[in-house]
Amino acid sequence: MFDIGASELLMVVIVAVVVIGPKDMPMAMRTAGRWIGKMRKISGHFRSGIDAMVREAELEEMEKKWREQNEAIMRSTPKLPTAEEMQAPIASAPELSDQSTPSEPETPSTFAAETQPPAADAGDGPAKDTRQAELHLPPPPP
Repeated sequence: MFDIGASELLMVVIVAVVVIGPKDMPMAMRTAGRWIGKMRKISGHFRSGIDAMVREAELEEMEKKWREQNEAIMRSTPKLPTAEEMQAPIASAPELSDQSTPSEPETPSTFAAETQPPAADAGDGPAKDTRQAELHLPPPPP
């Protein structure tokens, strides 16, 4: 980083011992270590902020590309009809207008409840019917 060689580092240590003195040298090294640690922490924080900004910029670019690709795909695929559009031709068809349409679709539980055979034993029948309807079980074979 600073390209300091061994001979230059030895020269700095000798000057420091002469100027500071051997008695205050440990305290000076501790202080220098704290300053170096603070500088590293600040540079690491700065670097992480720059990295976060780069990641956000890359994400925005990717989201823009994905949006453009999604729009291109949506334009190229045919539009599927909605449920209302599909119901309109069925309701206006002449052959189906004579038939009555059920008010609610048949679910497995209503089917099971409607197709239950009458119970042979009066005490056991209703409890079994409700259990089968709750569990959506098909009726037992005859």
